[in-house]
Amino acid sequence: MELKIHGTGKSKIIGDDSIFGMKPNEDIVHQAVLAELSNRHQGTHASKSRGMVRGGGRKPFRQKGRGVARAGTIRSPLWKGGGVVFGPMPHSYKKSINRKMRQLARKSVLSSKASEGAIFVVDEFTFDNPKTSQFNQLVKDLKLTGKRITVLPAIVDENLFLSVRNLKNITLIKVDHASTYDLIDNDILLFDKAGIMLLNEQLKN
Repeated sequence: MELKIHGTGKSKIIGDDSIFGMKPNEDIVHQAVLAELSNRHQGTHASKSRGMVRGGGRKPFRQKGRGVARAGTIRSPLWKGGGVVFGPMPHSYKKSINRKMRQLARKSVLSSKASEGAIFVVDEFTFDNPKTSQFNQLVKDLKLTGKRITVLPAIVDENLFLSVRNLKNITLIKVDHASTYDLIDNDILLFDKAGIMLLNEQLKN
């Protein structure tokens, strides 16, 4: 598949058809995204059961003669300040997905984006100074104003990082660190030439 390099006349780069021209597998994409989002959970949430709450060892009042329901502890889940029934406990949310499935999921997303015309490639991200206005001008020239854009360069230099960090619709990720979720959670994927070549090489293997 040919991908146009914007801002360089008629220059194009050849994207591997097995990456940018395959039939997307939505089931694999779903599994990959689910695993990635699950693995972001810390799993440290916790609550205290009645056995963990401090106090409550003494029976609060006698069993009979008061005309109220019997009680054995002030830490019963029925009482204010008591324990929690079936509350959250620390546990792992880890989900595993093998490398072949991860690669297939990323290829599926890239093929889907390519068919929608949502992949843009520029020659390079060169900014002499860290200026947000320079990146805004690039977005304007590409007619992408208002779009949610994930920028995927081969190398993230300081000027590029500082130029995009205050833009709410822009996400900057080094191309070889991008997950399936990173590729799908946007309107537009914006690569530099080196980035698209690196991704092409990475996913071919």
